[in-house]
Amino acid sequence: MSSSYKLFAVLLPALAVACTGPPINQNGLNLIKSFESYEPEVYDDGFGNPTIGYGHLCGDATCSEVTYPKPLSEPDASRLLADDLVIYQDALTNALADPVTLNDNQYAALVSWTYNIGQGNMRNSDLVARLNKGEKVVVVVHNELPQWRLANGQVVEGLVRRREAELKLFDAPAIFGALPVPC
Repeated sequence: MSSSYKLFAVLLPALAVACTGPPINQNGLNLIKSFESYEPEVYDDGFGNPTIGYGHLCGDATCSEVTYPKPLSEPDASRLLADDLVIYQDALTNALADPVTLNDNQYAALVSWTYNIGQGNMRNSDLVARLNKGEKVVVVVHNELPQWRLANGQVVEGLVRRREAELKLFDAPAIFGALPVPC
């Protein structure tokens, strides 16, 4: 095997283009905003994490990575949330196998869940593994989503309510498809 072929074989996975997730619908945005509530100043999220806006987890105590002026105006907080959601939309879209089909309400509910629990937890979840194995979407989500109600090993009533709201959105009728997307 030639050295250029070996180099190409090594670089090929890095050259793979990831899919871009569609933006969540207004229903999903409203759900996230209702649980994350607008905070113009840096605050402790209750678990020791500096946070600002609609649940933006900061890289440091002053949220120095946030380029919008502080205190955040509500429109800037909404823009920061939209900026943040791109990462979670893409992560969910790329974690799910092509045969997984979701409508826009189902997708929005799972983006909300991903935004809340983080990309790594979503990717490593039984929910994603079961969906990718081809199990029935509605059954899997109704079995798995309610289990994500713990923080620091304790059941958190706010997470119980959020999972219930996400399931309600997931089950809401929709006319638009969201996944899979062409890459």
